[in-house]
Amino acid sequence: MEDETFTDISGKSICLDCQSHSSFCREFTVSSPKVSIGKVMVYTCSVWLLAYAVFFLTQNTAVLSSAILITLVGMMFHIHFVKVDHETLLVIGSLGIQVSSSYASGREITTFIEMSKIKDIVINEAIYMHQIIYYLCVLLKDPSEPSAVSSVVPLFQSSKPRLNCLVKVYKSCQEILSKSQ
Repeated sequence: MEDETFTDISGKSICLDCQSHSSFCREFTVSSPKVSIGKVMVYTCSVWLLAYAVFFLTQNTAVLSSAILITLVGMMFHIHFVKVDHETLLVIGSLGIQVSSSYASGREITTFIEMSKIKDIVINEAIYMHQIIYYLCVLLKDPSEPSAVSSVVPLFQSSKPRLNCLVKVYKSCQEILSKSQ
């Protein structure tokens, strides 16, 4: 088991955990920092103070009630749909690739891609805002024409690791893919 610290495209610290289950099976987990209680408190206090100021001017209690409700719903939405705790890539040479995303609420989304549908795993580049970023992706074979690519499945979409982290995962994936073909 290897545990290394890298950064994402924003410069925030992320952790890459590599586990080799066998020569044909490796698991890569990219973990993001946990939800900061300090930030949550600052946002919550800001919204509630603003609501209290509006309440003080209008004397309408619906303002306070709606501020509390909006804050709670916003936090639940963020934890359940936005904040990804960790992303996992499991590469099994003879079977395929499993991609999982675990959210801060415990919700998990898992996708499996059969090895027969995989053409290759590559590092691609894209223009994002005002910078060029790199991302790891799986190229899927076109069923009608095996030499063509039908679609691209990006990996580690939420954690967005930098190139040095992607290269480490890429080399290991290529090693497994070369053994299985």
